[in-house]
Amino acid sequence: MYEPIYPPSVWGSHVLTWGARTLIMGIVNVTPDSFSGDGLALGEDPASWAQHAAEQGARQVADGADVIDVGGASTRPGAAAVPPEIEMARVVPAIRALRATLPPHTPISVDTTSAVVARSALAAGASMLNDISGLRAEPELAQVAAEAGVPLVIMANMRGIRKHDVVSDVTRYLSAGMERALAAGVAWERIILDPGFGFGNTPAQNMELVRRLDALLALGRPLLLGVSRKSTLGHVLGDAPVEDRLEASLAAAVAGVLRGAAMVRVHDVLPTARALRVADALRYGMQE
Repeated sequence: MYEPIYPPSVWGSHVLTWGARTLIMGIVNVTPDSFSGDGLALGEDPASWAQHAAEQGARQVADGADVIDVGGASTRPGAAAVPPEIEMARVVPAIRALRATLPPHTPISVDTTSAVVARSALAAGASMLNDISGLRAEPELAQVAAEAGVPLVIMANMRGIRKHDVVSDVTRYLSAGMERALAAGVAWERIILDPGFGFGNTPAQNMELVRRLDALLALGRPLLLGVSRKSTLGHVLGDAPVEDRLEASLAAAVAGVLRGAAMVRVHDVLPTARALRVADALRYGMQE
């Protein structure tokens, strides 16, 4: 496999070093209806769930997470849209609590398609943006990233898009997203690409994405892969419930890493970190 060389992504006090090992993005869902079953119970007191979010993020960093990704709106198929004011009311207290708890060099990402939510999250202490619409929902999100000088994850969301060859279609989607980002002033070295495993593809297409992931390396930016607990893995296992997909998540993550993924987005950080130590030894070699 062609092994690309990416310069480090550097901004503020943060550095993401690509190519030495696979980076891990831990997931903190501040939403009651997460598909993965790990969303925080949201009561009337924001301080309560914010503290739980901070504790969850701290555990993930201790277990090996390099980035913590906070989301306040479920991305499962059929989930009701969340107004920006509700999304902000969820993520902003959590991000503030995380920023006060985590080491200063640990980036906090916000998983949102809303420019106004992104601005509020950045003001609260977030330092990355993760857009599952690939800048199609609100293209101005790219300008928010550019003005703040932070990394931007551009994901290929294929829901509602007719596909011919899934890898070629995802490549075109991500290329268009990169063009939007660059035109808005986002620095090339701060763009990260996500092929969108589980977003509008059939199980077979999702598995093909992982199997042919190295084809996306030609886009020239690090690939973030999110396979953790996805329904495709449950389908492969014979309709296994979400709480019974750990081994499948690890297998898919390792397969993706061996095909070029530079970062994985996961719920179960510690077992993923252990599995990736072996995957990285296979991919990058190890000292005797």
